[in-house]
Amino acid sequence: MAEHAESSSEETETRVSRSRRATVDWRRTSGRLASVVASIVRWVGLIFAALLAIHVVFTVGSANPDNGIVSFVKSWADSLALGFSDLFTPSDEKLRVLVNYGIAAIFWLVVSGILAKIIRRVGGAS
Repeated sequence: MAEHAESSSEETETRVSRSRRATVDWRRTSGRLASVVASIVRWVGLIFAALLAIHVVFTVGSANPDNGIVSFVKSWADSLALGFSDLFTPSDEKLRVLVNYGIAAIFWLVVSGILAKIIRRVGGAS
């Protein structure tokens, strides 16, 4: 009978510990998930802005356009500039790239920052 009592108390402890482990704080979990997603959005915006800034540096510094790195950055920058690539049309090519792609870089920083803040607020992250 004592054996039965011991095994019964062990089973009860096992059930209690399982139920304790199964409890999940969904609010905190969703806040953490929102924080991770917001950080990813922020990093993507930062990378996009960095590519645009590197393109500006290559153009203003008269980098070789036939170089693989320069052409790779230019192709990405052209895609990321959205409608800003021909917003202003000064006669100097370097000034045009500096102004238009610089505005596009600032756009990505601002938009990714706003989106990250919205994601954190909606997700419950602080």
